Amino acid sequence: MRRGEPHWGRVVIGFAKPRRRFQVLGNELAGEIDAIGHKVTRFAVGDHVFGFAGFNPGANADYICVPEKASLAVKPVNKSYEESAAVVDGATTALHFLRDIAEIQAGQRILVIGASGSIGTYAVQLAKRLGAHVTGVCSSANVDLVRSLGADEVIDYGTVDFTTRSDTYDIIFDTIGKSSFAACKSSLTPAGIFLPTVITPANLLQRLWTPLRGGKHVRGGLSLEKNEELIDIKNLLEANELRVVIERSYPLEQIADAHRHVDGGHKKGNIVITVDHQHSGHRGG
Repeated sequence: MRRGEPHWGRVVIGFAKPRRRFQVLGNELAGEIDAIGHKVTRFAVGDHVFGFAGFNPGANADYICVPEKASLAVKPVNKSYEESAAVVDGATTALHFLRDIAEIQAGQRILVIGASGSIGTYAVQLAKRLGAHVTGVCSSANVDLVRSLGADEVIDYGTVDFTTRSDTYDIIFDTIGKSSFAACKSSLTPAGIFLPTVITPANLLQRLWTPLRGGKHVRGGLSLEKNEELIDIKNLLEANELRVVIERSYPLEQIADAHRHVDGGHKKGNIVITVDHQHSGHRGG
């Protein structure tokens, strides 16, 4: 979004520069409710919450105003603001794509591209919980991390191209937009699913025509309304059945450094921006 990429996204964000509502970035948030409208009944002042701002960003700030119907839930009691913010998009997206779009079944074989990233780290764990055999693809530096999250097999993309192997998968989940249906087709089972989170013109068209032919096909969608998934993730976190991976935390004043680190393309899990409220004594991530 910051770079206006992909270019089709500028229809929403702004063609030459960000529209006013996109001038403050940040979609994932966790913090304390400071005030509510007089008709609000879902939350109360002082509630500790986590959630998603969606197409009305602005979470990289001390305060954000969201509607009562926004994707928001009371945060897990056993997790910090930082941990709660770090699960919002990655975990809910992984859950929505695997459970609701791909309809993953126990015993299926899934390959996760970008297994050490903000979506991938949760995809590995959730796919295992749903009974799948999980293969993760990541760099050599992250092999041990992905294995520790429960992957049955880990492929170092620097030394092995999974598309050249004889192994096939029921689902190939591309969490970072680094592959394509054409590249993965030979690695899918006869009715296998290519599941990209990044929307491109090519996979939009493929989502329309590949199911009509039968056999290998593309599925996808958006994960914007997250209230149901937030509750499911909250329950997993409170039961200590989901691990949150945070590589680094940066104070709000150093947010440019955080963006530079993410732009390097090799982060592990999540990067979190923290806001210290010295006077009120609470902290938002």
